[in-house]
Amino acid sequence: MTEELLKELRKITPEEEKLLAGKSEIEKALYMSSETDIIDAEKLLEAGKVIEIRTHTRFVHFPKHTHNYIEVIYMCCGSTHHIINDEDVILQQGELLFLSQNATQEIYPAGEEDIAVNFIVLPEFFEYGLNMMEPEENQLRSFVIDCLKGEREAAGYLHFKVTDVLPVQNLVENLIWTLWNKQPNKRRTNQATMGLLFLQLMNCTEKLVTDEGAGQQKLMISVLSYIENNYKEGELTELANSLHYDVYWLSREIKNRTGKTYTELIQAKRLGQAAYLLSATGLSVAEVSEAVGYDNISYFHRIFQKKYGTTPRKYRLGQCEGNH
Repeated sequence: MTEELLKELRKITPEEEKLLAGKSEIEKALYMSSETDIIDAEKLLEAGKVIEIRTHTRFVHFPKHTHNYIEVIYMCCGSTHHIINDEDVILQQGELLFLSQNATQEIYPAGEEDIAVNFIVLPEFFEYGLNMMEPEENQLRSFVIDCLKGEREAAGYLHFKVTDVLPVQNLVENLIWTLWNKQPNKRRTNQATMGLLFLQLMNCTEKLVTDEGAGQQKLMISVLSYIENNYKEGELTELANSLHYDVYWLSREIKNRTGKTYTELIQAKRLGQAAYLLSATGLSVAEVSEAVGYDNISYFHRIFQKKYGTTPRKYRLGQCEGNH
């Protein structure tokens, strides 16, 4: 991170001045409504905004709380110690922590050189940015967003240890700089940047740590990540071997966790990609069929029509007419 930006983020805030002068607790009214332990987005976001940033308040213990928004924490320098869903999490420089709306969090006091930035994010901000970057259906993206929104059981946190991933670091710094300096008319740019950041992180699932209670959440992220990258020829046996699981156990677990078989997940990804290629490229129907992994074009026609209610050719024509 540039020293100029870091110098800004290091500055002692008025809230921190009170703590250094002897105040021993957080000022709950800054974060929470009435007597709840829920940090309220309305307290931290200006009206009409869907994302905001603030530096993490140092020198004080934050008691156990939850959020009614998705919180993303980036550690600019130093470290912070969190208790999330009763588990210790140490966030080190360059790492990112995503907290779901179901997660409980407690934070130990941070020192002057422990500089973290908190992103206060409403779910629609993620969804718009990701759809803008990747309009085609993406099961991995949907799963992770559902986890963060608290719509998946045992969803808690996603801790990305990505200090050494330069594209991630650059995107986060760009986002912080734009939001901190309140650049006008940058909402679309910020959403696109967050979309790009999310896509980069989805390529770093090997650097992801989740809470122990959500161990199967990480497994499903690994499964869906594999499908995203290998939908054309990826086999369940190959996936099971790479994850060191018994293939029959993994097959049952996928069905239990998603409600779909591995084959159904692969087919959904292939057909979603086919629909995207039909609407966004000039590839022939036969070329699209082959590109997504179907050598038998008659079979491709049959399952495409079953899902979309029309033939691939008519689907393309309908998409073209809708764009004019």
